Amino acid sequence: MSENIFYELTPVQVLNGYVNGIFPMGNDDDSITWYEANPRAILPLNKPLSVNRSLKQILNKNVFEIKLNKKFTEVMEECAARETTWINELIIDAYTQLHRMGYAHSVEAYSEGKLAGGLYGVAINGVFFGESMFFKKSYASKVSVVKLYDILTKNNFRLLDIQMMTDVFKSFGAEHITKNKYLKELEKALQIKCEFKL
Repeated sequence: MSENIFYELTPVQVLNGYVNGIFPMGNDDDSITWYEANPRAILPLNKPLSVNRSLKQILNKNVFEIKLNKKFTEVMEECAARETTWINELIIDAYTQLHRMGYAHSVEAYSEGKLAGGLYGVAINGVFFGESMFFKKSYASKVSVVKLYDILTKNNFRLLDIQMMTDVFKSFGAEHITKNKYLKELEKALQIKCEFKL
């Protein structure tokens, strides 16, 4: 963990951080701290996704309509709308710029035409760096994760970095790997050209 605090965050800084194994998190005073996780949490793309029976039923019924990149900033703002959050204005501004540059993406789940959940992250070559997700309706964020996994495997991405383990991602089959192994996998994945598309 880094103790260095910064009061600016540019898209280039975010991209440089990711390719060097670190990531930014916002503080309450609208500053940024850079972190590295050891062990690092990833969701393997070379193994089938673990999907429980209730989620399979939701998927089979097509309860949610999935779209990409239609309401990116709104997804970020919804992810930030919680009691404690690391998504401050510097984070929102930098990632919105990354979205306009074609790096940051959102997977969005809609119910009755309204945004019900989703996630966002950044794609660089063969890596997707997952950042955060939210839901207003049960299963909306989990359905978004399944769609993200499908997009990444279909387009031959090598690495889905989720930084730190959560219960939701653990249920999908996420794993911890050492910092050294992560950096080796990151280097390999960054050499692959992939496109983030349905």
